[in-house]
Amino acid sequence: MEKPIIIFDMDGTLLDLAYDDFIWNHQLPIRYAEQHQCSLEQSTQALFEFYQTDNHTLNWYSTRFWTAKVGVDTLALQQEFKHKVGLREGCLELLDYLKNNGYPCWLATNADCEGLKFKLEYTKLASYFDVIISSETLGHAKEFTEFWQRLHERHPFAATQCYFIDDTEKVLKGAESYGIQNLDLIPYLEQAEVTAKYA
Repeated sequence: MEKPIIIFDMDGTLLDLAYDDFIWNHQLPIRYAEQHQCSLEQSTQALFEFYQTDNHTLNWYSTRFWTAKVGVDTLALQQEFKHKVGLREGCLELLDYLKNNGYPCWLATNADCEGLKFKLEYTKLASYFDVIISSETLGHAKEFTEFWQRLHERHPFAATQCYFIDDTEKVLKGAESYGIQNLDLIPYLEQAEVTAKYA
């Protein structure tokens, strides 16, 4: 019997979101304040307003967009603190389990191509996946059915047979609207529970 495809999100599902929180909500406000000679409070408020305006769009996930928007090289900032990138507990054990048991695994992320490349190089996770795709490549964020349509055009898959694991409810709703039925919202990745589901 053919094993179902397991599609993973990256940030917040396989990788700990503490890193992104540190970059975007702590370090970037400091750098923005330095660049624009304003207080940290003013910097934080300005960035908060920017974040709200572009939430759930491709711009939200684009390092090039934010570099141009805020005047700080956001990719360089991420790379400066790459040592803080961390895997969620149980991540490698789960991926090893799936790989050793013949499950095809895909990585579908809203991270832009530059951010995706940087994190994959640092974490060495690429070898676990048969397909790796960024929403930037497809021209639509995962929150929208167009992402899944474009993904299917490039890499055909049976929506009713695959599993999709993500940490964002709006993304899961987009996948559900496309027709993916097996969805898991993972606020905390418990490897034992998830591996049991696919055993």
